[in-house]
Amino acid sequence: MTNPPDDVLRSLDDDARLMAQILLRTARHASLATVEPETGYPMASRVAVATDADGAPTLLVSSLAPHTAALANDSRCSLLFGEPGKGDPLAHPRLTVSGRAELLASGDPRHARVRRRFLSRHRKSTTYADFGDFSFVAIAIERARLNGGFARAYALSPDDLCASVEEALAEAEADIIDRLSTAPDVAANLASRLLRSDELGWRVATLDPTGFEMMLGDRIERIVFSRPARTPDDYDMLFKQLLDSGGEEASE
Repeated sequence: MTNPPDDVLRSLDDDARLMAQILLRTARHASLATVEPETGYPMASRVAVATDADGAPTLLVSSLAPHTAALANDSRCSLLFGEPGKGDPLAHPRLTVSGRAELLASGDPRHARVRRRFLSRHRKSTTYADFGDFSFVAIAIERARLNGGFARAYALSPDDLCASVEEALAEAEADIIDRLSTAPDVAANLASRLLRSDELGWRVATLDPTGFEMMLGDRIERIVFSRPARTPDDYDMLFKQLLDSGGEEASE
């Protein structure tokens, strides 16, 4: 099968890149396609997803699941992100990423961070995440395709979706979120000023140098900083700017 002709694809711009990043970073689940070992046929399943600090998709899989055996046999896989809304489901944005899955051993330096970020998004998974037959998986993206709606198709590279993160910034995330969660009314003010929501219960769930996710129940919203954080100390300034500007210096 040949690739679609170039004239089917639009030139990638900042708006399309941001749309793809938000689809990836705000997803709670995705369709996972793997290669069935016994037959070589494609096999699709639904999986819960999160992202590492750099934007790479992460999964929590059971050794009893067929897709886990498939990934162990052939690490190539594809994930489809995007929530159909009202009307034509093909009119809504979706993102397909293709890459290779890597099982994260407990001693892997990424394991604790991936675990923390995943469980912050999927709190009910805490009850079984540490069972012996469950493992965290990171997906190394090799290519991606965004369909933003009718006649809005784009090809993306790994660099369009993921950005390397300094270790100090990645490790600062947990402490900063703890401080935000204990500071009086910070989450409520962020939700009110940035999301225009006065509902109670919003929290900052995950944080990375380019932005953060807020959650209320199953709802996830991403806020993008006006510029990336370069040091852990930058986070305080970036959050203060967002609150002072009422969200004018951020994008969702």
